[in-house]
Amino acid sequence: MSIKHAILGLLSWKPATGYDLKKHFEGSPEMHWSGNNNQIYKALVQLSDEGLVTNETQHQDGAPTKKLYSLTETGLQELRQFVLTRPELPEFRKPFLVQLAWADQLSDEDLSDLITRYEDELEMGLRMLQESHKRNPPAPQRTTREKLLWKMMQDSLITSYHSELDWVMRLRKELDLLPSSAKGKPNMNHQVIHHNNKTYIEVFSASAPLKSEQDTLDLVALSWQEQTPLLMLHEQVLSEEFFQLRTGVAGAMLQKITNYHLKTALIVPDWQQKQLRFREMAAESNQGQVFRVFENREDAESWLVG
Repeated sequence: MSIKHAILGLLSWKPATGYDLKKHFEGSPEMHWSGNNNQIYKALVQLSDEGLVTNETQHQDGAPTKKLYSLTETGLQELRQFVLTRPELPEFRKPFLVQLAWADQLSDEDLSDLITRYEDELEMGLRMLQESHKRNPPAPQRTTREKLLWKMMQDSLITSYHSELDWVMRLRKELDLLPSSAKGKPNMNHQVIHHNNKTYIEVFSASAPLKSEQDTLDLVALSWQEQTPLLMLHEQVLSEEFFQLRTGVAGAMLQKITNYHLKTALIVPDWQQKQLRFREMAAESNQGQVFRVFENREDAESWLVG
């Protein structure tokens, strides 16, 4: 497939100048050529020499003379022959996969950052594509079927971006489900408990107390692994920084818990003896339905599975 066939297709819609073609290529994600002047005018010369297009010089008052190109009957036959050729497979060259292939040497944080940057690029590309479709010159709509075909062309590109974003989400999930020993992450002493026709995870301790957003993702992974969003944590699971509100650890971890919709009960027998700011935070959280602090296991379980 060459740019010549794309030009024949556009000229089958309506006559155009080289500048018109350039503007269409620039604004159309479906026509993936760069559409620079050299490519376009070289192709137009070749198409003219082959009798596939013809041109008419038009003089304009107060503006440069322009050449308006039109498709010939021979050009229309050539376009039809191209449309009937065997379709090519889509190109799946993804430079990110080459980076990912050697990413095992990265720390968990660096790998997560790499994936996040790729995710950001995809989301930006999707937004640009959607904006481009809004700003594009009108597509040919000579028949109801042609209108549908062009709409489905746009949907194909948008679907590709959504599919890649879904794949990134699966990548994150699979990484989070790796055993802690495979990622150098703390092991958590826990058990799965069934009560009142519900299942929750009770975490008694961790080989290294949890103290970061990344550590919170270990809880998310455990939740996915055991297929329950209900968590019961004992005080010793969390680092001392969690209870010191000035460190920001509690805020960051609770934001993750909220984002991943984990209903979490924290057992701290003497929580009302903790620092004032933590007591205030606990009292406020205990008004909600996502995270609460309890003095004993019985009350925690009653709220968690109630």
